[in-house]
Amino acid sequence: MRILSGIQPSGKLHLGNYLGMMKPALELQQQGEAFIFIANYHALTSVSNAAHLRRHTLDVALDFLACGLDPERTAFYRQSDVPEVTELTWILSNVTPMGLLERCHSYKDKVARGISANHGLFAYPVLMAADILIVQSDVVPVGRDQKQHVEVARDLALKFNHQFGEVFKIPEPSIRDDVAVVPGLDGRKMSKSYGNTIEIFESHKQAKQSIMRIVTDSKTVEDKKNPEECNVFALYRLLATAEQQEDLAERYRRGGLGYGQAKKELLELFEARFAPLREKREELARNPDAVEAVLRRGAERARAEAVKTLKRAREAVGLE
Repeated sequence: MRILSGIQPSGKLHLGNYLGMMKPALELQQQGEAFIFIANYHALTSVSNAAHLRRHTLDVALDFLACGLDPERTAFYRQSDVPEVTELTWILSNVTPMGLLERCHSYKDKVARGISANHGLFAYPVLMAADILIVQSDVVPVGRDQKQHVEVARDLALKFNHQFGEVFKIPEPSIRDDVAVVPGLDGRKMSKSYGNTIEIFESHKQAKQSIMRIVTDSKTVEDKKNPEECNVFALYRLLATAEQQEDLAERYRRGGLGYGQAKKELLELFEARFAPLREKREELARNPDAVEAVLRRGAERARAEAVKTLKRAREAVGLE
């Protein structure tokens, strides 16, 4: 089974990225043949500074390798190192109905948030379809908000195959209901756009400052508290064992626990999880050539598949 996943290098990764995408993506290594890519073409829809894009791309590579990505088991690559993707995007564009793109939620949501409408933003799902189809993916794990993009890829593959002959596998979305929606410091979904994140590789001092900013109600130390209504506990439970969760929840309910103490215990869990990874990341950052070599090898593996797929597509439409 071939599994594909990708992430945009649009900024520093945070706890929501780690629990929502990185951790599940790394688990793919045990489930099948994994292809994980850094979607730097996609990032052009939101990142317009070249230096920032290069920096963020390296950061994502460092983050994944520090968190346990095994380049021997996984093809890990930059999207831009597989140029066949962009040619396939153009070929697929010619079987893409305008109405299909006009119905895509992501485009409408971003424009509604004030993001400038352009062709890249509008045609984003076609590029995503090319990412998926170029390596003949069987399964694409996505959140529910991204499911529509996999459905677009399926639609385009079916339409192309019907019109030109069988070229593409029909990918299946894999929706993981056990992947948590991670709340931010203010209780909304953790997102860079809201400025409510805890970066997974920020320093101990920075992590402490972030966690101490988590919004709570005005209950005193003595007051009984409902853990189910607390932003601190919502984050704590994502990192804690079942026993740790039950212990803290009980102390919430009986009173005598201040939010400052709860935040301190959350910080301890955060550091226990990420401090060793932080050290590994710092070691990797001292050898960028080795990181570059990993990405190049991953791109070679991805291109070996992409070249075969593109040749079949080119032959099917008459370009060869």
